[in-house]
Amino acid sequence: MYKQMSDAEKQKLIQDLYVDNKLSFADIAKKYGTYPNQIRRDALRFNLPVRNKSEAQINALKSGKASHPTEGKTRTDAEKNKISLSMHSSWSNMSDTEKNRRKQDSRKRWNEMDDVAKQNMLHAAHVAIRKSSVEGSKLEKYILSKLLEKQYKVQFHKEQILSNTKLQIDIFLPAENIAIEVDGPSHFEPVWGDDCLSRNQKYDQKKTGLILGKGIKLIRIKQTGDYSKAKAIILTNKLLDLLENISEKQDNLFHIEENND
Repeated sequence: MYKQMSDAEKQKLIQDLYVDNKLSFADIAKKYGTYPNQIRRDALRFNLPVRNKSEAQINALKSGKASHPTEGKTRTDAEKNKISLSMHSSWSNMSDTEKNRRKQDSRKRWNEMDDVAKQNMLHAAHVAIRKSSVEGSKLEKYILSKLLEKQYKVQFHKEQILSNTKLQIDIFLPAENIAIEVDGPSHFEPVWGDDCLSRNQKYDQKKTGLILGKGIKLIRIKQTGDYSKAKAIILTNKLLDLLENISEKQDNLFHIEENND
C-alpha cells in the first residue's frame, strides 16, 4: 500500500500522521504495510522534523503506549545511593573529550534559548542562592542529617560565635569545638563574575582568620559543580572519617574535597 504511493502522497501522509498527529513510525508502518525505518528514511528525505529518542519517549508516555519505568515505584535509600554513586563513577571515568562535548552541547542549548527563558533561569538561580543562604544548601543539609545520625550535637548556621560580626558558621560542633564550612563553586570559580568571586574569597579569608583566632578547629569542604547525592556521600564520608581522628591531629585547618585523600 505504502510502496505504491507517489512521493507527494508519502510526504503528505507522514506530515499528517507523524508530524501533526504524533503517531510513531511503527504505527504508520503497521497501518500501511511497510517498515518503520522506511517511513523514517522518507521523513528525512522530505526534510520533515524527526523526533529524537527523548522526544519519542515523551510522546509514547503521553499517548499511553508506554508506561514510565519508575513511576509508582519506591526505591530504598541504599538503592538510590547505589544509583547516584554509579552515575558519579561513570562521569568521573568519562574521557575529557566526551566531557568537553557534553559541555559544548550545554553551551549550545543555552545560546539557543531566547532571552526570556534565560532570564527565568537566572532568576530561579538567584532565588535558590538566597534561599540556601538562609536555610542552608543541599550539601549542608545532607551533612547535617548524617552528623545528627551519628549523635553529634550540631548548631546550624550559628551566629554570635564570632564576636562583633554577623558572620555565620555553616555547621558548628560545640562539644568538639569544630567549625565546618561548605564552600560551593562560587567560592573558587567566577560563577557570578570576577568581582563576586573576589568578594567571596576575601569573605572566606576573614572568616577563616576569625574562626582560627578563637581557637576553633576549621574544616572547609569544597563542593565542585552542582550538587549530587554521590558527591554528598563521598564528601560526608571523608568528613566523618576526619572527625573520628581529628583530636589526634595538631593542625587547626583542614580541607576536604572530592578527589583529595
